[in-house]
Amino acid sequence: MDLALEVAEISDCRAVLTRIAEGLAAYDDIALARVWRILGGDICEQCPQAASCPSSGPGSVNCLHLVASAGTPLVNTSEDWSRTNGRYRRFPLGWRKIGRIAESGEPVILRTLDGDGSGFADPSWVQREHIAGFCGQPLIYRGEVLGVLGLFTRTEPADDQLQWFSLFARIASVAVANAEALTTIKDLRSQLELERDYLIEERERFDHDLVGTSAAMETVKRQIDMVAPTDATVLITGESGTGKELVASAIHRASDRAEGPLVRVNSAAVSAELFESEFFGHAEGAFTGAAQERAGRFQVADGGTIFLDEIGELPLGLQGKLLRVLQEGTFERVGEDITRYTNVRVVAATNRDLKAEVAAGRFRQDLYYRLSVFPIHIPPLRERKEDIPALAKHFTGSGCKRLNHSGVPCRLTEADVITLQAYQWPGNIRELQHVIERGVILAQTGRLGLAIEVATPGNPVPVAPQSVESQPAKRIFTDSDFDDLMRNNLLQALDACNGQVYGTHGAAKLIGIKPTTFLYRCKKYGIRRQWNAD
Repeated sequence: MDLALEVAEISDCRAVLTRIAEGLAAYDDIALARVWRILGGDICEQCPQAASCPSSGPGSVNCLHLVASAGTPLVNTSEDWSRTNGRYRRFPLGWRKIGRIAESGEPVILRTLDGDGSGFADPSWVQREHIAGFCGQPLIYRGEVLGVLGLFTRTEPADDQLQWFSLFARIASVAVANAEALTTIKDLRSQLELERDYLIEERERFDHDLVGTSAAMETVKRQIDMVAPTDATVLITGESGTGKELVASAIHRASDRAEGPLVRVNSAAVSAELFESEFFGHAEGAFTGAAQERAGRFQVADGGTIFLDEIGELPLGLQGKLLRVLQEGTFERVGEDITRYTNVRVVAATNRDLKAEVAAGRFRQDLYYRLSVFPIHIPPLRERKEDIPALAKHFTGSGCKRLNHSGVPCRLTEADVITLQAYQWPGNIRELQHVIERGVILAQTGRLGLAIEVATPGNPVPVAPQSVESQPAKRIFTDSDFDDLMRNNLLQALDACNGQVYGTHGAAKLIGIKPTTFLYRCKKYGIRRQWNAD
C-alpha cells in the first residue's frame, strides 16, 4: 500500500511505470517485475514474435510493449533485468499468458511449478532462476485494458498476497492513466504555447494578400489555386525580397489545412548543433541547457503547414535528417526513444538555383526531388513593373497606419509612381516597402519623401535619405507641372529607345507600362512622331 500511494503521486507516466516495476522487485520473494503496455506495432518486421502475431505491418495492430522491468538474477548477477529491449519486449495479444491476460482482461496465476517451467516461454530460465510462481494482472481503467503487470516469484504466491496484488494492480492502473493524461495535457499545453508564440511572431509577416495584377503574378496566383487543395510539396523560387513567404501563406490559407498552424523555419539560421532540437524538439535534460522539454517545429506544425524558408542554405550534413521526416513523417525528440508522427504540408523556398547546387554537390539530389514536386517561380519586381502602383499604394496605406504618421495623410502622386517604376529594385518588393515607409517618415504636406531619383532614363540610382532638418524646402507641383513631367518622361524614354515602343527594348518596357498605355499617354500629351514597331 505504501508503494501504491507513492506511484499515485507521480505525474510522469514513464516514472510511474518504472517505479511500479522497481518497487515490486524490491521485495525478497519477487524475482522479476514487468509492465507491458498495449501500443501500436512498431518493430513488426524484426519482432522475434512475428511468426505468432496477426500483424501485417507496422501500426496495423496493437501489441504488448515491455515498458518497465526490474529484478535480481541469481545465476548471472551482472545480467541487467531492467532492459526493455530483449527477446520478450513484444507480445501479440492472445499469445502466451501475457497476451491472454491483455486480450481477456482476466488475471493468470501459476503455482507449484515443480521446476519444470511449464507454461513459460523460456523453461530453462525458470529452472535456472528457481522461479516458483507467476502472477499476472491486467491493468484496467474504466473498462479499458491498458496493459499487463506480471510478477515472477521465487515462492508460491499465497491467497492474501494475490488479493493485495489485485488491489495494487487496480490502483496502479489509475496511476498510469492519470499520469498519461497529465503528460498528454502537458505536451498539448507546451505545443499550444509554442504554437501561440510562433503565430504571434509570424502573424504580421503573413497578414496581407498578394498584390499585383501583372501577367507574371496572375500566373503565380493560378498555380497557387491549382496546388493549394492538394498536399503536394511546393518549392518556391525567386530572388530575395520577391514575396516567397506570402506565396507560402496564400497556399496555406487556400488549403484544407487553413485552420491549422503555419510554422516558418529559417533554414539558414539553424545551427548543426541545434538542428534536431529545433526541428524535432527535445526532452528535459537531453543536453546542457535543456531545462524543460520542448516541442519542435514539425510537432507544432502537425495538422498544418511548415514553411522551410532559405532551404538552399541548409548544410549538406543536415539534409539527410530532414529528408527522413519528409519521407516517413516520423521523428524522435532529442533524448527520447519514442517515435512520433507528424502530418504536415511542406512548402520550401530558396533564392538559389538548387539544380546547380545539386550538380555542385552542395545539395542532395533526393531531397531536391522530394521538395520540388510542384515548383512556383516568382519573377523579380523589375520584370513586373506594372505591379508597382498597386504595391506602392498598399505600402503607403499600411505604412501610414503602422508608423502612426501624425501629419497630413500621405499622398502617392503620379510623379511618385513614375519615379518608382523607373527604378530597377535590386531588393525587389522588400526594398520597395522600405523606401515607401521611409518616405512616410519623411513626408511633409502629405507628399512622400522618396529617397530615390532617376539619374538617367531607365537607369536610376538610390540616394541616401537626408535628415528632415537638412532637406531643402520641397516644391509644390501644380497639375501643369505634372503634365510637363509626364510628357518629358515619355519623350526621354522614346529618345533612349530610338523611337521603339514595343518589345523588350522598347520605351513602354523601359517605363514599365503596356505599349497601348504608352501610346495613349503620348496621344494625351500631344506627342506626334513616327513609331518604330520592331
